[in-house]
Amino acid sequence: MTNTEEVHPESCNGTCATCPSAAKCNDPRNVAQEHGLPPKANINVKHVILVLSGKGGVGKSTVAANLAFALSNHGYNTGLVDLDIHGPNIPKMLGIEEHRLQSYDGKTIEPVRITGTLAVVSMAFLLPEKNTPVIWRGPMKMTAIKQFLEDVSWGDLDYLVVDLPPGTGDEALTIAQMAPNIAGAVIVTTPQEVAVMDSSKAVEFVRKLDLPVLGIIENMSGFVCPHCGKEVDIFGTGGGKKEAEDLGVPFLGSIPLDPDMRKAADEGRPFIIRRGKENRTWQSINDVMEALVKIVEG
Repeated sequence: MTNTEEVHPESCNGTCATCPSAAKCNDPRNVAQEHGLPPKANINVKHVILVLSGKGGVGKSTVAANLAFALSNHGYNTGLVDLDIHGPNIPKMLGIEEHRLQSYDGKTIEPVRITGTLAVVSMAFLLPEKNTPVIWRGPMKMTAIKQFLEDVSWGDLDYLVVDLPPGTGDEALTIAQMAPNIAGAVIVTTPQEVAVMDSSKAVEFVRKLDLPVLGIIENMSGFVCPHCGKEVDIFGTGGGKKEAEDLGVPFLGSIPLDPDMRKAADEGRPFIIRRGKENRTWQSINDVMEALVKIVEG
């Protein structure tokens, strides 16, 4: 008997498992499920930037927060998603840790808006206390990530910067599969060999997902003494640039180790808005942002 079921995309509810037409349907949601992948989130964004690091302690969240603020300051509508589920630090760095997520219609979540062009979502906004641990396995993380993408009232975004936890675990894999229009990933490292070694693993992880590696950022690269002006390479220098050359990926620039940047994060005032063009560290962050935009937008 011939199957007379026809595919009607306009009436599709996305439940491919029980649909009699699924076998001959080319809807992306069905194709994704055939390969065991979640469907792409429905979010209006031009470019998604993933910020990863191979290990902790390299200043990844600091870079992500200042990068998002720099994009916003240049007029881009920017969203910042803190996907470090177990250790969300972005709200502290932006001075918004007392905020909570709200919903006006019971369906969509309102992000915390920093400026007219910068909005933030973080797990920290859902915790009852600052020291409350999040004890979740993978499936719960996946659900939260999906909600942070498509259940949030982001509006029309030019950039969505995603701050990921260290390593290449559930969060990084889930966002890579769910987020639409991923421009690529930025890898943050420090100059010393142990950090550079782990950053190369992050690069290979991104490549295995068939995503572009937008470049490597070398953070904490040299330290200029505020008293004598002498530069000291506390963690070494040049490791990130050499690794980028060896791996054949762009080097986006280096950011010095600066006590004022640490102070700015602790005070909840991003460094990029505390200093001006005459400051070396400010200029380094701005140069990294401009190099990234040039790669993404050609």
